Amino acid sequence: MTRLAPGAVTDAAHLPAPFEPVPSDQVIAGSPATRYIDLDEASGRSVGVWEMTPGAMRDAEADEVFVVLAGEATVEFADPALPAIELRPGSIVRLEEGMRTVWTVRETLRKVYIAP
Repeated sequence: MTRLAPGAVTDAAHLPAPFEPVPSDQVIAGSPATRYIDLDEASGRSVGVWEMTPGAMRDAEADEVFVVLAGEATVEFADPALPAIELRPGSIVRLEEGMRTVWTVRETLRKVYIAP
């Protein structure tokens, strides 16, 4: 599934995907919703855009590197226990598969991710 054409622009702010409510067993606070779209898998890696609206949720992570394009959030690490991080535009983060996290989004977060 390749949606990125060589030499063409894709607007990460206008995803052709609806927001979906976060499953209730993952919600900690508010009514967060997420959406994502895989944009390219031609390189053998998945490249896409993911967004989350304000609220807090638990998550189990996949291997990925991401860059925050918009929004503000805090990510707490439940397992392994690591210091919490603050996300804002320009933040670059690597996550490993199986990490257990809590995402608290204050302003809708948009990130571009690259996953193996």
